[in-house]
Amino acid sequence: MDMQTWRDSRAKATQATEALRAALAALGAPESVWGSVRPMVTHKGTAYVHVGMVRADVVEQMAKAMKAPESAR
Repeated sequence: MDMQTWRDSRAKATQATEALRAALAALGAPESVWGSVRPMVTHKGTAYVHVGMVRADVVEQMAKAMKAPESAR
């Protein structure tokens, strides 16, 4: 992979990471939960966000927040 591909993928992963951190903070999750969320890039240049282990109560909040309202289905 060339350096520009890595930079582009890293930027995508970082943007997604920051969006998830902001959403978790808005849900009231403490920094100990969202502080470990990290951007990652594979050797092929695929952008990922490493979430790791998340407390069950926070995952329940995340799931509730992500569910589409009945009217949108």
